[in-house]
Amino acid sequence: MQAIVDWLVSQVWSLGLVIFALGAGLYFTLLTRFVQIRYIKEMIKLLFEGKSSESGVSSFQAFCMALAGRVGIGNIAGVATAIAFGGPGAVFWMWVMAILGGASAFIESTLAQVYKSKIGNEYRGGTPYFIEKGLNIKWFAILVAIVVTISYGMLMPGIQSNTIAVSFENTTGMDTSIMGIVLVALLAVIIFGGVKRIASVADKVVPFMAVGYVIMTIIILGANFSEIPAMFALIFSSAFGVNEIFGGIVGAAIAWGVKRAVFSNVAGVGEGTYSSAAAEVSHPAKQGLVQAFSVYIDTIVVCTATALMILITGMYSVTPEGGSPIVDTMSGVEAGPLYTQAAVETVLPGAGPLFVSIALFFFAFTTLMAYYYISETTLLFLDKKMKFKWMKTVWKVLFLVMVYIGSVESASLLWAFGDLGIGSMAWLNLVAILLLTKPALKVLKDYDSQKKAGIDPVFDPVKLGIKGADFWEEKMRKEKENEKKSVG
Repeated sequence: MQAIVDWLVSQVWSLGLVIFALGAGLYFTLLTRFVQIRYIKEMIKLLFEGKSSESGVSSFQAFCMALAGRVGIGNIAGVATAIAFGGPGAVFWMWVMAILGGASAFIESTLAQVYKSKIGNEYRGGTPYFIEKGLNIKWFAILVAIVVTISYGMLMPGIQSNTIAVSFENTTGMDTSIMGIVLVALLAVIIFGGVKRIASVADKVVPFMAVGYVIMTIIILGANFSEIPAMFALIFSSAFGVNEIFGGIVGAAIAWGVKRAVFSNVAGVGEGTYSSAAAEVSHPAKQGLVQAFSVYIDTIVVCTATALMILITGMYSVTPEGGSPIVDTMSGVEAGPLYTQAAVETVLPGAGPLFVSIALFFFAFTTLMAYYYISETTLLFLDKKMKFKWMKTVWKVLFLVMVYIGSVESASLLWAFGDLGIGSMAWLNLVAILLLTKPALKVLKDYDSQKKAGIDPVFDPVKLGIKGADFWEEKMRKEKENEKKSVG
């Protein structure tokens, strides 16, 4: 079974996906006229604009919910493996993918808002929703919903909980079963409280963990201040193949940089679409811009923090796949959290293991919250009329069981299944947003024109000729009726 799944993963996460994700990001960047760069100031402003409503969360809460999913163990382990197999130059290509991925994130999150639904008393949306409403291909939408529900609800939770449990067992000696119980108890309190509670926890924990991680990076950089210019020179020279040590692996640098950036920030994969749809905004492009910014925070801030700690302290090895070691400083040490741990140890002896364990706990725990929300949203897509109200409760229990199992069992097969799920989702979501480029660009053009006119953008799908945006059509109809009543 493991061999079969590993082979499938190698096919899904092939060079083809690297080229597809990079190409899609470049395509959207050109079509949107670099929306992810020209609106950076607007992104920060929109983060704190708007409040939550009875049905939706605020822009900042949606941002934190998406970031909870984006910032996970890939920001520590993924960066280390990118350097281990692609060299320091891989970091530069992670930055490139983050910038291009910002455009993909804008497109997919804008579409999530355009085609969102109100189920019960909550806004829901995401890839299956915009495939069904925007493309009118129901079987495709159902396929994506099934893949996402199973991946995020059953296969991937164990990866995160296993990382937390094993890390604390190695650091403190705590039995993995105890950590499993702790995780289940904490998550139960949050997920049984509904979307609002998930959003409320995310908007407090996510900024705290990101800031704390960056502070540690600043401490490490400060202790090695004189090495900073040489470190950046190493990154850039390795990225373009002019470094005499890493010049021969520039292809690996690009492949691993793009691959790990996609795995970490999941721009174009669709993960951020579900929280995007939950936001209360006056125009879909607003949430598209906010989610583009979340990609920057994930990769250019948090992933870079890991990379800089590892590179400036020299706590890494580089061994191209199938080749001999080029750098062998960490000989015998598996690429992953131990690289970051060793980096912290060089400046704060004795603090490395505990720091990495705490960082992994916050990164993985918030990711678990996001995973549950995503899987519940796609589950509701499969049962939009809520004929089986008990299903949400059963799903919560099943999710918590998978979290516990992941804590106490080997996660090697779950890792492979999780990789297969995310990779499959990337292919499916990228195809969907490419097919829906036209309505997304109409939304952006409308936003641009309203901003130039000096007004706060408001979305009217009928005016733009966008079909399937029934939530917004109904909203505009009610607003017009209320205006007539107030005039009359």
